[in-house]
Amino acid sequence: MASGIYNRLKANLMNKEVDLEADTIKVALLDDSHSFTASDDVWGDVSANEISATGYTAGGDALTTKSVTQAATTKFDADDTVWTITGAMSTYHAVIVDVTATSNLMASIDFGGEQTVTDANFTIKWHADGIITLA
Repeated sequence: MASGIYNRLKANLMNKEVDLEADTIKVALLDDSHSFTASDDVWGDVSANEISATGYTAGGDALTTKSVTQAATTKFDADDTVWTITGAMSTYHAVIVDVTATSNLMASIDFGGEQTVTDANFTIKWHADGIITLA
């Protein structure tokens, strides 16, 4: 169980190849076969572990109302993400992908165990400190 920032995002930030507010950035849900590996680069490296469920959008949902707040601890944030699931769904991880930057991986989030819903909304409520913070 591990969460982390992919090396690709670090390089893309340094090379000015990502715009966190303007790019299309998605969050996708993965099963228990996923394991965070910092050297993975693109969606194709992890997509085989994506879940399937009625009401879940394959490839993930785009983050909305994205913002970067500059401060001593700079943060990237967005609105919470919600899927309306019909039937049963379980997931273990979320992966954030910059679709504009050739589907480059940004971050992997381990939910700390199986998360399930049946005929209900599945919501990722982003932390008050942001999705990604840099101190």
